[in-house]
Amino acid sequence: MVLLHIKHGDEDQFLLKETCSTSIENLTQEVTKIYNGRLKVQRVCAEMESLAEHGIFLPPNMQGLTDEQIEELKLKDEWAGKCIPSGGSVFKKDEIGRRNGHAPNEKMKQVLKATVEEAKALISKKQIQANVCVTIDMVKDALDQLRGAVMIVYPMGLPPYDPIRMEFEDKEDLAGTHASLEVIEESEAQLWWAGKELKKTNQLSDYVGKNEKTKIIVKIQKKGQGAPAREPVISGEDQKQMILFYHKRQEELKKLEENDDDACLDSEWADSHALKRQFHGVKDIKWRPR
Repeated sequence: MVLLHIKHGDEDQFLLKETCSTSIENLTQEVTKIYNGRLKVQRVCAEMESLAEHGIFLPPNMQGLTDEQIEELKLKDEWAGKCIPSGGSVFKKDEIGRRNGHAPNEKMKQVLKATVEEAKALISKKQIQANVCVTIDMVKDALDQLRGAVMIVYPMGLPPYDPIRMEFEDKEDLAGTHASLEVIEESEAQLWWAGKELKKTNQLSDYVGKNEKTKIIVKIQKKGQGAPAREPVISGEDQKQMILFYHKRQEELKKLEENDDDACLDSEWADSHALKRQFHGVKDIKWRPR
């Protein structure tokens, strides 16, 4: 199995294993699904952390308004009475004005936060250091865990406009957000390796040969962005070690230059009578009392 280290720009994403006979078209689809799936998990986790702190999303026409403005406009949150967290709620006002402030109690809050941490760990970039490959099934498992936690805390469900529910139903609207810039549609996705675009009409073996023990760094990006920057010959960590070694060497040379040129005359090897004293057996004689 060929080990692919997937990157986007200079950022590590995940590891993936594929056979040499895999078509680039199928590989591109799989990499894109995992890449976008990880982004979805991260978006859901961020919203669930907010859900745990401030409760469900307010209706769009009430978001950002003060209590006085809501009262003046006679607006009402019809879903607040339906979407009550298990065990009751604790009021914690959302200063941003996105959520209604009726947060779950401490026990239910911990259910949401613990699940968020587990889901993050499942698709984390740290899996690369652990040499663990991320699959589309792992991404689905992370989403299922998050969905299950929400159902435990909110058995009646979330409002249809809540971003968490919309993410679970694949109805999320990312238009005009930073998240929309990160997502790469399958039709626009390209894979690059060693400054070469991996053509979808080819197989992986056309680029890496038939050695199943190969490891390569593959970069995913949108069409039309040109070739991504190639990987540096020396890694960042190796470069740090080289700089540290050079600095230590410079300090050593500096100390040698500062030493007196005659300092070596005090050394034993510079004593012209050392051999004579050794033959006479008078070496290492001390004249002071011990």
